[in-house]
Amino acid sequence: MTEAWDAVVIGAGPAGLMAAEELGRAGYRVLVAEAKPSVARKFLMAGKSGLNLTKDEPFAQLITRYGDAADWLAPMIRAFDAQAVQAWAQGLGSELFTGSTGRVFPKVMKASPLLRAWLERLDGYGVQVRTRWRWAGWDAGAVALETPGGPVRIEAGAIVLALGGASWARLGADGAWVPFLEEQAVEVANFKPANAGLLVDWSKHMSQQFGQPLKGIALRAGGLSSRGEAVISQRGLEGGGVYSICAAVREGAALHVDLLPDLKEAEVARRLSRPRGKASFSNHLRKSLKLAPAAAALLQEFGRPLPQEPLALAGLLKALPVAHAGLRPMDEAISTAGGVCREALDGGLMLKQIPGVFCAGEMLDWEAPTGGYLLTACLATGRWAGTAAADYLASSATR
Repeated sequence: MTEAWDAVVIGAGPAGLMAAEELGRAGYRVLVAEAKPSVARKFLMAGKSGLNLTKDEPFAQLITRYGDAADWLAPMIRAFDAQAVQAWAQGLGSELFTGSTGRVFPKVMKASPLLRAWLERLDGYGVQVRTRWRWAGWDAGAVALETPGGPVRIEAGAIVLALGGASWARLGADGAWVPFLEEQAVEVANFKPANAGLLVDWSKHMSQQFGQPLKGIALRAGGLSSRGEAVISQRGLEGGGVYSICAAVREGAALHVDLLPDLKEAEVARRLSRPRGKASFSNHLRKSLKLAPAAAALLQEFGRPLPQEPLALAGLLKALPVAHAGLRPMDEAISTAGGVCREALDGGLMLKQIPGVFCAGEMLDWEAPTGGYLLTACLATGRWAGTAAADYLASSATR
């Protein structure tokens, strides 16, 4: 069976839905094809612990969090920055609040009310969404899809691919699309885990700390640093503080933890020099430095044998080396690095090798830490690709 549409969007995550919104707003007949039984599954999963929409900070600060891809993404995020994301969500009836760290959330915290309002808007534009429709490559220039009713060919003037990266396969991001682009000579960088926890082979005494947070610490790896929390889990360390520096860890940089980032090393040494009396060593650390049990356990785990000289111990507390076995597997990562290379795309995110085909979201070769940055860039690149696809259709009609 063959269907004809003005545009087809493959992938119904935030980037794909945003591209469909721009195309629908421009008056085009749009089909959204989603492989899973329901749309935006990763978006909904993220919302279970509170949907972090964006980070409320100026563009000049926001863009620095995209590392090597900052200059590439800059025009896209400038056109749809943190303030624009908030205005968009509010336009869908979502009341927002900004936390003490600048992270922006819906007041209801969940993603589902926002998604429902978004799908209603798309329906108003005439956008049709088909689930369980999986992309199967190309068929004589048309989009080939596997559907419950059998193979379907889609002929469209513009195609937007928003297929995600290669993490969380159960939610739809499995990287299975890579061969379809590589066979068209599109350059795709190998996927690597991003925003992933660390694997640590703990000694037995650490079992008492599983599930305990490490609060108020700082982590450093290579040129990256982070102030935040981590959680000691059975398999290692995880949490926002770890995710922020995992790109450097992935490339082989040593990881150090500052257990007392608010105190200078000299002050830590001075406090350690106080008479200990009959207090045990652990009680001395707790009383003189207010070191939490989880932090003290981490010190013992990675610092033994502990130096007795106060200045040497202070240095260890300020830069504790963390021995680990690398990052968690890619399918357990929140996101991935790698994807369609910048050089394969023009300024509108259209593939140079396949005119009329655009890419957006996490399938592009960029990465960012959690904290609203991932979702902001997915929305921004989806909007950018959708707008460029609408312009492409308009220019094609005048030829």
